Amino acid sequence: MRKMQFKKGKIEKKYLVVLAAFVAAAVLLGTAAGILVGRGGGNLPAWLTVIVIILLVALPLLVLALLFAVAGEKRAEPSAAPRGSAAENGGAASEGGRAAAEGETAEPVPAKGQKTRFDGLTRIDGRREAFGREQFDDDVTLPALCREFRNFAAGCLGLYYEESDIRRFVAGLAVSHIMILQGMSGTGKTSLAYAFGEYLGNPSTVIPVQPMWKERTDLIGYYNEFTRRFNETDLLKKMYEANYSRKIYITVLDEMNIARVEYYFAEFLSLLELPDADKRNLAVVSDEWRSDPLQFDDGHIRLPANMWFIGTANNDDSTFAISDKVYDRAMVMELERKAEPFAAERPARRCISAQRFAELTEYAKREYGLTERDLRRLKRLDAYLTDKCRVTFGNRIMKQISEYVAVYAACGGDALEALDDILAKKVLRKLSMQNPVFIKNIGGDLCKFLDGLFGEENMPLCRDFVRRLEQMI
Repeated sequence: MRKMQFKKGKIEKKYLVVLAAFVAAAVLLGTAAGILVGRGGGNLPAWLTVIVIILLVALPLLVLALLFAVAGEKRAEPSAAPRGSAAENGGAASEGGRAAAEGETAEPVPAKGQKTRFDGLTRIDGRREAFGREQFDDDVTLPALCREFRNFAAGCLGLYYEESDIRRFVAGLAVSHIMILQGMSGTGKTSLAYAFGEYLGNPSTVIPVQPMWKERTDLIGYYNEFTRRFNETDLLKKMYEANYSRKIYITVLDEMNIARVEYYFAEFLSLLELPDADKRNLAVVSDEWRSDPLQFDDGHIRLPANMWFIGTANNDDSTFAISDKVYDRAMVMELERKAEPFAAERPARRCISAQRFAELTEYAKREYGLTERDLRRLKRLDAYLTDKCRVTFGNRIMKQISEYVAVYAACGGDALEALDDILAKKVLRKLSMQNPVFIKNIGGDLCKFLDGLFGEENMPLCRDFVRRLEQMI
């Protein structure tokens, strides 16, 4: 602080010297002009003429000097105070002092009266203690969770879903933090994700995707050089808040394929692939100011482990095809028809912590894993598809199959039903990129192989998918 005051005193002395120089110049100019007028024999005394001319010249110059001084004061105004005092920072030199010593460019200053460029995130910092007082109702099992959620959606929101749809939804969330809900318009894709947030007592964030989106700034915002503020989006604020909270956060990318997902969501896809959640650091700004929010680390924030991204997708002429890169990392769920209304209870909301949900799903993965028989079946199917169709599972998909089947079974469903579903969505889907004539020629043999491997009538979704591919020619 003393250093800052001393620096300010030096600035004020500099402007006093400038003012004195302007006044001296005005006196000299006025004197010279007065002498000339006096020699010309004007009506006024020469000394009075000199005074008048001095005033006429000096006053505008003084006004300009004052304007320059005020502008200089604004430019010299320091940025917001550091996050901690010298004692809190261990007596280290300030960031600005280090930059000056190293010859770096000084940190940009906020606008007058502005304390930070992140207004919304700073307000979240202000109520960070409240997140430590969150209360949860974690006494629940996966079957109870599915049953309660289905009844809540029907009884409280008027949204009806089949039991199998709810199990697939919960199992999908257990496998990946990215989920794609596909189906015809009006089947309740967005409503399903919205209803889950309502059930958890933490409303989902619905983000309508725009056709012109191409990069991550469309999702998280950008720094405005003119206002010297960061234009924060709802997603950025929810991500920041989730790092303080233990709740489950649902983000809905509504009509996600109206723009190219692999463009605007590329960085998120890469980060969510990292096994260590603590290393999922998303770049928000290229530098860090001392006044930035508390959770910033070199312009990055952590992509919260308690946030899920659920995209809704329509397949029509107005949308883009979702790439394999996205499909491989996401769980896919089809909603093809609306469920019939049914009489349902009206259960209360249940606030479940993200930690409890992780514990439930991890237990399911250990206790309801694939049987040795199922593993042998999958190995034979992989060999068949590799030989006949040049399609293979891969380690990522194999892991997803194992976890999905386990959680679906733990939710009260049949493991073979889950296997049928995920094989159709994650494995056989790759056949759609093959030549339609080729698929038509091998479709019958593939269905026979599935019947012999898993039993007739046990893989209806896989057979239906192959039949649809055959009809595309």
